[in-house]
Amino acid sequence: MPQDAENRRPTTGAEPGLPTDADQRDPLLAVRDLRVAFGGREVLHGVHLDVRRGERVAIVGQSGSGKSTLIAAVLRLLPGAGHITGGSIHLGGLDLGAADESVMRPVRGGRIGLVPQDPSTNLNPSMRVGAQIADTLRAGGMRGRSAVRDRVVALMTEAGIPEASRRADQYPHEFSGGMRQRILIAIALARQPELLIADEPTSALDVTVQRQILDHLQTLVDQHGTTLLFVTHDLGVAADRTDRIVVMLDGEVVEQGPPEAILRDPQHEYTKRLIAAEPALSGTAPEPTQHGDPVLVVTDLVKEYRLRGRGAGTLRAADGVSFTVRRATTTAVVGESGSGKTTVARILLGLEQPTSGTALVDGRAIGTARGAERRAIRRQVQPVFQDPYGSLDPTSTIERVIDEPLRVFGVGDRASRSERVATLLDQVALPRSIAQLRPNELSGGQRQRVAIARALALEPEVLILDEAVSALDVLVQEQVLTLLDDLQDRLGLSYLFITHDLGVVRRIADDVVVMRRGEVVEHGSVAQVFDAPQDQYTRDLLDAVPGRRIAEAAA
Repeated sequence: MPQDAENRRPTTGAEPGLPTDADQRDPLLAVRDLRVAFGGREVLHGVHLDVRRGERVAIVGQSGSGKSTLIAAVLRLLPGAGHITGGSIHLGGLDLGAADESVMRPVRGGRIGLVPQDPSTNLNPSMRVGAQIADTLRAGGMRGRSAVRDRVVALMTEAGIPEASRRADQYPHEFSGGMRQRILIAIALARQPELLIADEPTSALDVTVQRQILDHLQTLVDQHGTTLLFVTHDLGVAADRTDRIVVMLDGEVVEQGPPEAILRDPQHEYTKRLIAAEPALSGTAPEPTQHGDPVLVVTDLVKEYRLRGRGAGTLRAADGVSFTVRRATTTAVVGESGSGKTTVARILLGLEQPTSGTALVDGRAIGTARGAERRAIRRQVQPVFQDPYGSLDPTSTIERVIDEPLRVFGVGDRASRSERVATLLDQVALPRSIAQLRPNELSGGQRQRVAIARALALEPEVLILDEAVSALDVLVQEQVLTLLDDLQDRLGLSYLFITHDLGVVRRIADDVVVMRRGEVVEHGSVAQVFDAPQDQYTRDLLDAVPGRRIAEAAA
C-alpha cells in the first residue's frame, strides 16, 4: 500500500475499502484484497468489493483510478505485463483468480456480460450486426441457422432496434451511435449472464440518447434479474442510476455507500472534490456580461449535402441558422447528435462552404474570403477539437505541435517560435519542461491544454471548441473549464462552445443556442433558457440531464 494511503482515507465512518455487514449478504461477485501489478509496479492496492445479486453498483473515479484495471482483472483480461499478485475474485462459488483460460472462456459472455465503451471500435465494421450477435450465441452452444436467426432478431427487438429482421443484415456504419450501443447491449445479454459489466456505455452519447440507453438498460436488467456493475466517471449518472456507489482513487476503494449517503455526507476529500466538480444544473449561471459588440455574426446559414444512391436527394444539415457571439463572452451551441452543431462549426472554420447565408468575423465574410483575407480570418478563428488523443500528431514533440500554426503562417524564426511556445505553455499552466515530450507521454488533461496552447499560438480572437471537454473526467474537465475562464479574462477571447453537456453550458456559457434538426429552436442567455425554456425540445434536453440527485443534495 502506498505510504500516503492513510491520508487518503476518511477519518470517520466505516473502513471505506471493506464491505459492510449488509454488503456481505449473498454476494454474486466478491473481490478481496485484490492486488494487480504491471511489471514491478503495483496499480491496485488491496481492493475490496462485493456486488450482491440483483444489485446495481457504480464504480466511479478519475482516469487512472483503477476502474478499468479492476474490471480487466475480474474478466482475467489484463493487458501486457499485467498480473494479479494477491487477493481473490469469486463469482458465486467459482474462484476466478485461480481459473485457467479453459474455465474463463465460457464465463466471459456466459456468466459475465460486458458492454464496452466505444461501439465504433468494438463492432467489426466488415460484419453485419446480426452475424456478430450470432457469433456470441454460437459460442454459447446454440445451433441451427433458423434458431440462431430468430434469437438474433428477438435480441435486437428487445434492445429497442426497430425492424430488427431487416436491420440485422446491415453493417455498423448504417446505425447511429445510440443504435450501435444497443447492439452491444444485445450482444452482452445474448447468453443471459448473471453479471453485466457496463464500462462507460454512454460517455460518447448526447443526453437524450444517453437517457434512452440507460432507461432501456435498466429495464432489461430488471426484467432478467441481472446484476449490474456500472463503471463511469460521471457521478451524476452513477447517482441517478445505481443502488450503491464505490469511489476509487489511485488503485484503492476510498469510499462506498448508497448514493444519498455519498452525496449528502461524503467522508473522503476526493469524493467531496468529485461532487463539487460535477457541473450539475443546480449550479449558478455566470453573471450576464456587459460586453456588447459582436465578433461573430451568423445570419440565415444554410448547408445542404447531396445524397447518393437510390432515392438520392439533399440533406439540409443547417437550415436558416442565425445567432451572434459577443466579444469576450462564451456562446454555447447545444443539441443532440444530428442537430447541425458541427456543420455550423465547420463553416465558421472555413472547412465547409455554406449553401446560402452569411457568417461574419469582425464584419468579414468567412465563406467568400480569398487569399490574404482568408488567411487573416483563419488566424482570427482557431479550433480546439474533442479528442486530445486524436487531434495531436503522436510523432511530433509538444513544441512542434504547438508551433505548427506559426510555421504554417511563417511567423518568426526558430528562436522566437521556441520562446512563443514557452510563453504559451505558461499560459495554459503546463511546465516548459514538457516541450520535448510527445503526446503519449502526457495525460488527457495535459493533452487538451496543449491543444488549447496550439489554438492560441496565432493570437486569435475566437476559439471554436467542439466538445472540447467531453472526453475528460469530471475533475480534469473542471480544471480545463477554469483555465478557459482565466484565458478569457486575461486575453479577451470569445468562445463558441459546442457541446451536448448542458451542465457544462450552465458552468461556462453566457448565452446558449439550442439546435434541433438543423434549426435554431431557442436562443438567449443561459439563465433565460435554463430557468424558463420556451421550446418543448429544450425542456426535454434539460429533463434528460443526469445528476438530479446531486442537485437535490446540494439544494
